[in-house]
Amino acid sequence: MEKTGNAPSASAPRVAGDTPRAAADGSGTGDIRAAAARVDRARSRHIAANAADLGLAGKPRMGKTAMTFVILIVGLLVMTVVSASLGQLIIPFDQVIGSVLNKMGIHWLEGPTRAFGNEALWNVRFPRIVMAIVVGAALGVAGAVMQGVFGNPLAEPGTVGVSSGAAVGASCSILMGWTFLGAFTTPFLAFACGLATTMSVYLLARRGGRTEIVTLILTGVAVNAIAGALISFFTFAAPTNARDQIVFWQMGSFNGSRWQQVALVAPMCLIGIIAVQFMARRLDLLSLGEKPARHLGVNVERLRFLSMLAVALLVSSAVAFAGIISFVGLVVPHLLRMIIGPGHRTLLPASALGGALLLTIADFAARTTIQFADLPIGMLTSLVGGPFFFWLLRRSRSKSGGWA
Repeated sequence: MEKTGNAPSASAPRVAGDTPRAAADGSGTGDIRAAAARVDRARSRHIAANAADLGLAGKPRMGKTAMTFVILIVGLLVMTVVSASLGQLIIPFDQVIGSVLNKMGIHWLEGPTRAFGNEALWNVRFPRIVMAIVVGAALGVAGAVMQGVFGNPLAEPGTVGVSSGAAVGASCSILMGWTFLGAFTTPFLAFACGLATTMSVYLLARRGGRTEIVTLILTGVAVNAIAGALISFFTFAAPTNARDQIVFWQMGSFNGSRWQQVALVAPMCLIGIIAVQFMARRLDLLSLGEKPARHLGVNVERLRFLSMLAVALLVSSAVAFAGIISFVGLVVPHLLRMIIGPGHRTLLPASALGGALLLTIADFAARTTIQFADLPIGMLTSLVGGPFFFWLLRRSRSKSGGWA
């Protein structure tokens, strides 16, 4: 007769702790608890490492960050004086500084001694330099925000179509010869179309109250393609003079910048930069991933919308008078991210200074490289940004081990 009881059958699955010895000494349960503890410790170390990288925990390493800010600020001040001093009319450095101090009521140094020196500084060079600083800061910050929102170092403001949309508005204005706002008609339409294009990309990519990064990118690619076709049509249909204006506007330049234009662009760029600075901590949390960010209380969808709105404001304002300037939003944030880390509380202001410094250098090169000529600044930034983009692709491929 077969015995009956509590012994497991031969076909029953055996699990930890179902043998008499395991039940007696609890070793199976102890193994499970030890493994769970190891997993928890590993997860805690991983989260702590990510938080430390983002500056969310522990004491950040301020030495390298502080030195980076000092270099950027000093470099920007030096390039401002150099750019104001050199050109077709050379004004000594001390006289440039003296002219600025005299405007402030401080008469320690003598101002320009050459005829029309002050007029050249305050009516031509300083407005141009300040415009380069403002536009560079706006593009640098916009690039840092886009890379944070998309979680990709290859992202830039043009990804969501703001630059191509602005180019469509400017090209249409030039082709039609609209002047309902006088000299500000083309910049206004460039600003409005750039802002509208970005919002269109967001709304087209939105489904079920949510957006996805891949959908946003693909929608931006499609909208950029349509905008490119419209620009080509406007260029083809325009008469010779209008065609030249469209082409040169797309190349970008600070030639002809005036204080009145700076007064329109600077406040909007300042509002955008301040707004994204308040989003810095949430952008840090978003870089941990969408699900962790949601668990930590971040409204990811609202953050994404506000970030894209701020980027549209920054870039539309920047390109309204300066035209299309490429690669600043790609090169500057990525380089600074490698130097000072991914924490947006320091990355955003550093990107503003870095973008301002880069465009000040590029504008100086555009004015002085060829005598009696003003090179398109967008061409110069592309000459720098193109090789850097190629190096970035090669670096990403070598680190990941392939393109997959």
